[in-house]
Amino acid sequence: MRILFLCLTLLFSVSSFAQQGKPFVIPELKEWKGSNGTFLFSSKTKLIADVASKDIAKQFSEDYEGMFGKELKLRKAGSKSTGNVVFVLDPNVLKTNGKEAYKIEIGNSVQVTANSTTGLYWGTRTLLQMLEQSFMLPQGVIIDYPDYPKRGFMLDVGRKFFPMEFLEAVVDLMSYYKMNTFQIHLNDNGFKQHFGDDWDKTYSAFRLESETYPGLAAKDGHYSKDEFRQLQLDALKQGVTIIPEIDAPAHTLAFAHYLPEIGSKEYGMDHLDLFHPKTYEFLDGLFKEYLEGENPVFVNEYVHIGTDEYSNKDKEVVEKFRYFTDYYIKEVEKYGKKAALWGALTHAKGETPVKVEDVLMCCWYNGYAQPRDMIELGYDVISIPDGLVYIVPAAGYYYDYLNIKYLYEKWTPATIGNEVFEEKHPQIKGGMFAVWNDQVGNGISTQDVYHRLFQGMQTLAVKMWTGKDTKLPFEEFDAKRKLLSEAPGLNMLGTPAKMQKGVVFEVKKPRQGKLLKQKLEDIGWDYRVSFDITAGQNPQGTALFTSDFSTFYLTEPKDGKLGFSRDGYDYQFNYVVPVDQKIRISIEGTNMETRLFVNGELKETLKVIPLAADAEVKKDKRKWVQTLVFPLKKIERFNGKIENLKVEFI
Repeated sequence: MRILFLCLTLLFSVSSFAQQGKPFVIPELKEWKGSNGTFLFSSKTKLIADVASKDIAKQFSEDYEGMFGKELKLRKAGSKSTGNVVFVLDPNVLKTNGKEAYKIEIGNSVQVTANSTTGLYWGTRTLLQMLEQSFMLPQGVIIDYPDYPKRGFMLDVGRKFFPMEFLEAVVDLMSYYKMNTFQIHLNDNGFKQHFGDDWDKTYSAFRLESETYPGLAAKDGHYSKDEFRQLQLDALKQGVTIIPEIDAPAHTLAFAHYLPEIGSKEYGMDHLDLFHPKTYEFLDGLFKEYLEGENPVFVNEYVHIGTDEYSNKDKEVVEKFRYFTDYYIKEVEKYGKKAALWGALTHAKGETPVKVEDVLMCCWYNGYAQPRDMIELGYDVISIPDGLVYIVPAAGYYYDYLNIKYLYEKWTPATIGNEVFEEKHPQIKGGMFAVWNDQVGNGISTQDVYHRLFQGMQTLAVKMWTGKDTKLPFEEFDAKRKLLSEAPGLNMLGTPAKMQKGVVFEVKKPRQGKLLKQKLEDIGWDYRVSFDITAGQNPQGTALFTSDFSTFYLTEPKDGKLGFSRDGYDYQFNYVVPVDQKIRISIEGTNMETRLFVNGELKETLKVIPLAADAEVKKDKRKWVQTLVFPLKKIERFNGKIENLKVEFI
C-alpha cells in the first residue's frame, strides 16, 4: 500500500509539473506566466460574483453543466475564495489592451478579471476549453487580448437557406472561439447558365420577412423579423455582433423577380437599373422597414449595403454606381447606423464623391478595390481576400476546404490579396472568411457547409486574435484543435468525444418507434453504421432512421429503394431490400461519398458527380453532392425487425 501511495504521489507530481507549460486554447493565449502547482476544479467549486458579473458567472455555470453534466453553485462577492472561481469586473484593469482583454490568475483559487463584461465572458471561454482537456488546471497567470477588434465569418444564406437553428449554432461556435462578427448575406441568386440562360427561371431568394413588400421573402425558406431580431440580441449576450447584409445593386434578381421594372435590361436582371427612380423607391422602403423605430429589426451598429460586382462598362454607369453607393451609405446613417460595404471603388473609379468617414469596407479582391488606395482615402477595412479565405462548396474554384496550414503559418488580416501591411494597422479593423453557396441546387447540406467552416473557424480565430505571435507549430495545433468541442452543448459534426476511433455504441435489439437514447443523434464523418434487418412488405416512403437533419429510408418515396433525404434533396441506392430475408447492411460515409455494403459486399458508392446530363456538362458545371451524416435519433416503426446495430467512427 505504501509503495502504491508513493507511486501515485510521484505520478501526480510529474503530471503537475508537466502541466505548467502554456495551456492550449483557441485562440492561442497572448501571455502566460506559469508557476508550481495545480488547481483542482471539482463539483465542490463555487462561483463567486457581484451584481456586475453575476450574469457572466451564471452563463459559465450553465455552459459547464451543458459540457460536463454538473452544476456549479453561485455565491455572492465576499464569500470565501479559496477553492473557488471569482469573477471581478474592474474598469481600470488592462485598459490599454482594450475592452476584450481579460486576466485569469490560477492559484489556490481562480480569479477572472476584465474591464468589461465582454472580456469577462471571453475569460470563461478560455476556462471551459482548459477544463475540456483537464480538470487539473496549471497554476499561473493569463493575460489575453486580441490583435484585431473585428474577427468574423460571412454566410451566404441567399443561395442556400439555413434554418434559424443553424444560425444559432454558428453563433455558439463563433462565441466559443472568440470570433465576434457574423455577417449574414440575405439575398442572392444562382448563375443564369445553370437555369437554361433564362433569368425568369434562375433561382433567387431574399431571406427576411417583409410586410412592406408581401411575397418578397423566399417561399422555400426565410426568417421572420421577430426571430431575426432575437437572433441578434441573443448573439450579443455571447459576444457576437451580427451584421445583416442586403446586397445591391448587383446580386439582386430576387428584387427584379418581385418588381421587374427595376431589373437592368442592359447589364442583366440580376443588376438593378440605377437610372430608374423605382429602384431607389423600392430599396428605401426595404431599408426603412428594418431600420426605423425604437426596436428596429437590424439591431446593431453596422448594416452592410452590398455594392459588389456591378458593371463598369461605361463612365456613365460608373458614376451612377458611385452615386448609388454614397446614397445608401447616407440612407442607413439616417437611421443612426453605420454602413459596411464590399470594396468596389477601384473597379468603379470616378469623380462622384462617396462618403468615407465611419464607413467599413470589406476588401475582397484587389482588382475591385486596391486596399492601399482605400486606406489612403481614409476607409477602415476588413481583410477578406477571396483567394485565401473564400469557401465555395463543391464548385471547383476557390476553396472547397480552406488551406488551414497555409493560413495558420502565413496569414493575418494584414495580408489582403498580394498586399501586405504592417501588423495591427489602425485602419485594418480585422478579418473575415466566407462561405458562398454559388452552386444553387447542388445537393450540399447544412452539415456539409458546417464541416467546411468548422476547421476554418478554429484556425482563423487564432490568426485574427493572436496574429503573428502564435508559438505552436501547425502540426501540433492541428492535432490539439481536433480534441476541442464545437461549443457547450453543440455537436453539429456528430463526432464522439475526443473524436475517439472505434465502436461508438452497439444495441442488440433496438426498439422500433423509440429514441435510441444515445448522446449522438447523428454520426458524422467518417463512420460505419451496420445492422441486421429482416423486412416484410413495406409501402414506399417507409423510414428506418431519422433525426432533426435527415431520414434514412428502407423504401424511399420515389421507387421504394434503399435511400435517404436531407435538406430537401432525395437520394437512392440502386438496391431494394429483399422481403423476408435476413441481410446485414452497412453504410459508410465520408465528406465526399456514401457507400452501401450488403453482407460485406460493396453494392454502390454515391459520389460527387456532375449534376447535368453528359451533353449539358460543359455548360452546367455544377456537381451533385451525395453525402450523408447518418441519423441516429430514432428508429421508426416498419414491418420487420432490426438487430445488432453497430455504430463506428472510423
